[in-house]
Amino acid sequence: MKGTTKLLNPGPVTLTDRVRKAFDAEDVCHREQEFADLVKRVMGKLARVYPESDSAYVPVLLTGSGTAAVEAMLGSLTPRDGKTLVVSNGVYGERAAAILEAQGKAFTMLKSASWLDGIDLAGAEAALAAGGYTHVFTVHHETTTGRLNEVGKLGALCKKHGVPMLLDAVSSFAGEDLRFADWNLEACAATANKCLHGVPGVAFALVKKDVFSSRKSAATSVYLDLFKYEKEQRTGFSPFTQATHVMVALDEALSELADMGGVPARVERYRGYSQRVLSGLAKLGVETLIPRADYSSTLTSYRLPEGVTYERLHDDLKRDGFVIYAGQGDFRGSIFRIAVMGDLAPSDIDRLLGCIGQSFDRARRV
Repeated sequence: MKGTTKLLNPGPVTLTDRVRKAFDAEDVCHREQEFADLVKRVMGKLARVYPESDSAYVPVLLTGSGTAAVEAMLGSLTPRDGKTLVVSNGVYGERAAAILEAQGKAFTMLKSASWLDGIDLAGAEAALAAGGYTHVFTVHHETTTGRLNEVGKLGALCKKHGVPMLLDAVSSFAGEDLRFADWNLEACAATANKCLHGVPGVAFALVKKDVFSSRKSAATSVYLDLFKYEKEQRTGFSPFTQATHVMVALDEALSELADMGGVPARVERYRGYSQRVLSGLAKLGVETLIPRADYSSTLTSYRLPEGVTYERLHDDLKRDGFVIYAGQGDFRGSIFRIAVMGDLAPSDIDRLLGCIGQSFDRARRV
């Protein structure tokens, strides 16, 4: 018996029994006080995931995916007469540019030479020195490749030139270190169903509190206006229907995170699992897509060995109880990606490596 399928994609994750059992709670209406109390409790826990953010930032919750949170952040916070520098080296930086374009807001796209490269810090320095930008946007963990971008260095440039940063932390929140003051963060966007180990359906932006008292909303959407949500969520209620059951699961997932030791403990666990996978695949002759030192703690991309197709590897592993992830864009068909979030144990990693080895052997015999 293969048992519970283990999701090794970069979210959603395999739920722990503790979070799964949260769904056994009594159903609640989103307009009742008990749900408002739940929302305020979740907001408090989210603000404390990173102690630095607790006093100066407020979580704004909405029903949607991580992309909804990014779109709400860009739409609500970038001025209609402003200009954003989008520093991109993958799918999700390019998606942010597409969002700004759809919103009719000005931006400059600063692309790296290829998705295999880090973000263009020299280009960012030159652009910011020239002036004219109201915000900088970048992606912290670019899951296109698994690269953890050098946001610290970009944040130092933002601080030097007095330009606030908006950060896509969808795949890094609770799974990597975030520095709010050092990076000049005005806001970051994230979601419940990745490193927080919750369920898809609730996303949020963690926004500097003084933003809401110092200026008006620049939103181009009725539903994705963070100012509207922040105002109503002071009482725990929201302008639109929230994902009630998902919020219950997120509340439990946040308690589980705190009980295990918070972000430092989770990062250590992820790094241990990622290293275990990386070492095991190296013994099978599998190469990484980018240098090992450039990866996040949660996801690594690997080149498919000669004679092995992604479809064959995926299907073999799915029969064995594992779901891996394909490459995107130009990498489709040439790489596979493995994430280590969610309910995993060392024995799962060891079994995965054995199954991958068996799949390779079968492919090479064909």
